[in-house]
Amino acid sequence: MSERSSTVTRSTRETRVKVSVNLDGEGRSSVKTGVRFLDHMLVSLSTHSLIDLRVQATGDLQHHVVEDVALTTGEAVDRALGRRMGIKRFGFSIVPMDEALVLSAVDLVRRPFASISLELKRVTVEDAPKEDLEHFFQSLTVGIGSTVHVKVLEGRNDHHKFEAAVKAFSLAMREAISPDPRRRGEWGRMPSSKGVI
Repeated sequence: MSERSSTVTRSTRETRVKVSVNLDGEGRSSVKTGVRFLDHMLVSLSTHSLIDLRVQATGDLQHHVVEDVALTTGEAVDRALGRRMGIKRFGFSIVPMDEALVLSAVDLVRRPFASISLELKRVTVEDAPKEDLEHFFQSLTVGIGSTVHVKVLEGRNDHHKFEAAVKAFSLAMREAISPDPRRRGEWGRMPSSKGVI
């Protein structure tokens, strides 16, 4: 594995989650959470961010599983980023999926803030409650320690809207975590005028 990799285990009275990431991967994944739509979305996240991702999760309630998988995945990415030296830090994308169109922007600044507007209309999307899916992005943002905006600009089909949101976020993350070849030397490596993120 690369130096930019980590494994995090989260064990509570409600869940047991183990996540491994390799930020310099090829988009390979092995995911088993017990929530089929969440599994599908995590595979998509891995595929489009090119982060190798392994997730194993069990729990008492689906809400707890979704939340703790997001928190643990975020923490694993945070640890793999280390001091966040030499990265591009910012990333953005606009992704279409049939009638849906989604914008996402990411700043890996260590100030957790999530502005998530998914415009989901149904109570559930496949086997996942709408509120769990919305909470997924919030928890992932907190785990990573980042500023994340995800906005559905167009769309009618909730599956398409959420999947396009995951893909847009994944591409924005792929850009933000990428090494910046121009960041060299003592002052250039930290992508912040403050000298620290």
